[in-house]
This record gives sequence, C-alpha cells and structure tokens, in this order.
Amino acid sequence: MTRRPLALMAILLLIATTSVLTSTGASAQDAEPEYFLDPETLPFEPLEGAENGWGEYRGAGYRYELPADPDDFNGELVMWTHGFRGEGLELTVDGPPEALRQWLIDNGYAWGASSYTKNSYNVRDGVTSTKRVAKAIKRRHVGFTDQVYVTGASMGGHIAAASIERYPWFYKGAMPVCGVVGDYELFDYFLDYNLGAQELGLGESQFPVADNYIAEQVPAIKEAFGGATATTSIYPPVPAFPFGLSESGEQFKNLVEIASGGERPNFDEAFVYWNAFPSAGNFMFELGLGDGTIAGGPYQVIENTDTVYQLDLDPALSAAEVDFNDSITRVDTDRMNRPLTGTRNPNPLVGDITVPVLTLHNLGDLFVPFHNELRYAEDVAANGASDLLVQRAIRGVGHCEFNGEEYVEGFSDLVNWVDNGVKPAGEDFLDPAVVADPSFGCQFSRGQHLLGLDLGDFSPIYDEGCLPS
Repeated sequence: MTRRPLALMAILLLIATTSVLTSTGASAQDAEPEYFLDPETLPFEPLEGAENGWGEYRGAGYRYELPADPDDFNGELVMWTHGFRGEGLELTVDGPPEALRQWLIDNGYAWGASSYTKNSYNVRDGVTSTKRVAKAIKRRHVGFTDQVYVTGASMGGHIAAASIERYPWFYKGAMPVCGVVGDYELFDYFLDYNLGAQELGLGESQFPVADNYIAEQVPAIKEAFGGATATTSIYPPVPAFPFGLSESGEQFKNLVEIASGGERPNFDEAFVYWNAFPSAGNFMFELGLGDGTIAGGPYQVIENTDTVYQLDLDPALSAAEVDFNDSITRVDTDRMNRPLTGTRNPNPLVGDITVPVLTLHNLGDLFVPFHNELRYAEDVAANGASDLLVQRAIRGVGHCEFNGEEYVEGFSDLVNWVDNGVKPAGEDFLDPAVVADPSFGCQFSRGQHLLGLDLGDFSPIYDEGCLPS
C-alpha cells in the first residue's frame, strides 16, 4: 500500500455522485416531474481530428462525435449510457470517459450519448431514449452502418445490459461497467444491510425504518457495533465503528460480506471505507430510507422473504443464525411486479443475451456491489448463454473506479471478439474459491486503485498489490 496526494475534491465528487436511489414513497405517487433541457449546455469541443454535433430529439438532449475524415470513419456507432442523475429536473448529457473517447475516434468509431427524457432511477426511459438517439444520430450523417455497440456505467451499465435484451437486433455488443446487472437484487441488498444492522444492533428490525433512524437509531447501532478502541490518529477520536468491531459488529460485517458478493479481496478495506467516509459514515444507512419503491413507479420492488442470512463465513447455519433468520423482519412484495417490470425496465433484466457482453466491476464497491455480477452470471447461465459473457474484476473500493487503460482494454477486447471471433479472457465469478483467492482481481487491474483514506490527513490510500514489483 502507498499514500499519494490527491485533490480532496475528487473524493468529494465520488461521494456526491453516490446518491440514494430509493424513493420516499410520496414521490412515486406524484405527477410526472417537468424535466427540462438547457440547449446551451449541449455544445462541446471536439477532439483533434474529429467533428461533433448535438441537438434535441423527442425530449432528450444528445451529443455525438466521429472522425472528421470520412476515410477514417468505419461507420460504427458506440452509444454511451450515463448513470444516475438524482431527482433534479434538469437533463444533462455527457460522453464516455476521456481515454475511451480518444480511443474510439483514433480507431474510426463514432460515439453518441443521450440525456434521456427523465432523471431518477428510470431504466426504461434510458433504454428507449438511447435507441431513439442512436437512430437520430445516424440520420444526420452518411456513412453509418447498422453496427451499434452500447456501454455505460452504474445505472448506465444497467441500461446497457437491458438494451441488448430489449433490442437484441439493434446492438452487436455491450460493455456494462459497475452496472446494476442484478436488476432489483441491488435494492434487496440495501434492505438486507439495514434490516441486518437493526436486528444485530438494536435487537429488533422494522421496515420502513423509524422516523428517527438516522438521528437516533443509527448512532445506537454504531455504538453497539464498535469495539473498545478505534485505531485512528484523528483527534478528537472518531467512533470505534467501523475501525474496531464488537462481536455483533463482526457478525454484521460478515453479513454484509456475504450479501455483497462473498469472501473476496478488498472487502475489509471496503467495509471501513463505505461505513466511515461517504456521508459521514451514514451513506449505507441512508440507502435504507424510503418505502421500497423506485421513483417513477408506484410499486414496491424489494423483498427478503427467501433470504437466508449468515453471520459468519461458514455456509452451514449455526443455531444463532437460525434464530436470527427467524426473528429478522421479512418484507414481501407483489410477485407480479418484479417478473413483469423489473426496476422500470421494459422487461426485467434476466440474462437473456444474444450478443457478446464484457463487464467490469470493482471488488470493493459496496454501493453497487460485486453481488450484481454473480446474479448476472447465474441468469446468463440459466439462459444457456455463458459463452457470450466475459466478466472482469477490478481492484478498488470506489464506485466505478476504473482508469482509462481498463476501459480501453475492455472495449477493444470486446470489439476484437465481435469482429474477429476472438473471445477475450475473463474470470470465473461463480467459483467461490477463485473469488476468495488473494490475487483475484489482479489479472485485469491496471495501476493504482483506491482502498480508503488516511485518518491522519485524509490522503488516499492505494492498493499496489497488483502492480508488478
């Protein structure tokens, strides 16, 4: 491990972009918000050797860019799908990460991106708007072929994965990164975290949470989970949790590890990071607020009726675990909602893929955890399509913490697979022994990745365990 300078603003930006996704309930019943687009935000500077454009189509803003010389343009379009924009009314659009953007232009591709016509967690709108904008971009220029890729991050990864299931004839390949590819499983995980914390820390659990949850119950939970001392140099001392853990704190940590993807490298650092820094250590608890509906949909999408909770890493249930499973609050939902709609998809995300898909996911991401990838791999396997899926683990505790080399390597490998039939290497996410190996995630990690913040000066701590000596 090493510590290197990094602007505090970068850390704050990471925290600010990880907003609560669950609805407060009332908003799900309200009239459709009046979203708007400011046309003055659409223009952007093209890269050297590229031409670009922007506009509005059917309520969505869009941008696109392609090689300026027609002889350099291969006719193929890559649609970038952006992540969660919160509950604000202004629609915004951006393009792919700079390294990937440069690679696309250098290698003859055009890219496009939509603002979508709605904010909030509305996958359905992202899927339909992205396809509409892709067709609009292609109508503005000659030379486009029928070859379209889709890639995006976080909710955008969800949209990319859902797009190829909804419109399998339109896309030739997809790269969902840090995506919610477990569909509503993500929101079940938020439920598991918060019910588990209540049951272990307070001796009882409830859903929805109490009105005093963040102000009074969460501090009591943290106190119950904290060990005798906190290993920190900060003065005045910070609360012990999550730096030192009591017996119930260790049980809670085990519950979260299993719920978020099982035993794996980077989890210890991730547990400290996500329970200490974003939103003053309350971020994961804030994800448990609300009534379990997704904004824009009046139905509840979360449940835990079939969940088997574990308090240690032994898959066999102990007597204490049996008692815990008997006592924890169970939340049910209308079974017709999830199979028919998923989380606002035209159809639920079920892993029914017919084109090559390559995914990237951070092992220590506890906001959109690694468990999403396990569920996606299981769904794809159930559809007999595992030969079309390659998954890669990337070290680090951040959400969507990938560098330019990882983006470019992943997408260029996907392109080579689609065009030349060369299936790229990946990792076996469904083998627990592989995932638990200390070297897991090193094969495709490039450079440094965040492990947390130093408690003395809040400088970032990086993992160099995967770097060559």
